[in-house]
Amino acid sequence: MSGDIRHDWTRGDIRALFQLPFNELIFRAQSLHRTYFDAREVQISTLLSIKTGGCPEDCAYCPQSARYDTGVKAEKLMAVSAVVAEARAAKAAGASRFCMGAAWREPKDRDLDQVCAMVEGVKSLGLETCATLGMLTQDQAQRLKGAGLDYYNHNLDTSPEFYGDIITTRTYQERLDTLAEVRAAGINVCCGGIVGMGESEDDRAGLIATLASLDPHPQSVPINPLVRVAGTPLDGMFALDPLDFVRTIAVARIAMPKSVVRLSAGREEMSDETQALCFLAGANSIFYGPKLLTTPNPVADHDRALMDRLGMKPMAV
Repeated sequence: MSGDIRHDWTRGDIRALFQLPFNELIFRAQSLHRTYFDAREVQISTLLSIKTGGCPEDCAYCPQSARYDTGVKAEKLMAVSAVVAEARAAKAAGASRFCMGAAWREPKDRDLDQVCAMVEGVKSLGLETCATLGMLTQDQAQRLKGAGLDYYNHNLDTSPEFYGDIITTRTYQERLDTLAEVRAAGINVCCGGIVGMGESEDDRAGLIATLASLDPHPQSVPINPLVRVAGTPLDGMFALDPLDFVRTIAVARIAMPKSVVRLSAGREEMSDETQALCFLAGANSIFYGPKLLTTPNPVADHDRALMDRLGMKPMAV
């Protein structure tokens, strides 16, 4: 509770936070949140799929995998002008960060030329830029940095122990290696995970302990409840209890007090009350707009109305 930034969190430390009485956990998380942030402010991001479908990987939650019949068709990489137009509209709607996602295992160098042009175009609008393109080499990370990329998203998804139950086409270490390349290039890291995939509370503790052991902590930490998509192996998974999800947000806030903790996928299925509890637990970022890659997201008018009801406002860049 001192507010000191730690990188020596153990799984036992994190597990002990999960086991606190709910009110005590929320109080600790909110207290730390106010040490580093204005508790009324929410960072607004918009996410665009710049290359949809056809991914060769087997992530069990993902409708963009070519291995599953989910109705998502493989598409070509978008034109730079179309992406910049989407970014301009996102800024007009209140977003301060524009995130571009491509369904690749890793980008080819010829594709990176076009992505770098997108980054430059979005950056010229005065928006923060973010990309999620799969695994990166050192040279690719440096090229993205040179184009003006501010953030790179590469989630760990779950604990090291449970990871193999969800993904077999990319190792946990490969994910950590990409994060190392991103940090070495001087790009801010956006890294979190998905909960409600059948993992245990201990696995959720393992995910947060791994994230909180990174030095520095990820600047953005998206925590996603599983969006169950027909055709994926996890379609029939039971939904995570909303209070367990709020606990996960609170523990992430305590373990990484200076990080922006984002509510990402799954908000379409959350009640306003659950989202309000998440903000109380230390979440201070949302994705804004009708779609997250290929899954629904609350409409902007609803988000604005909820923020007004809660007395919250967009965070300035």
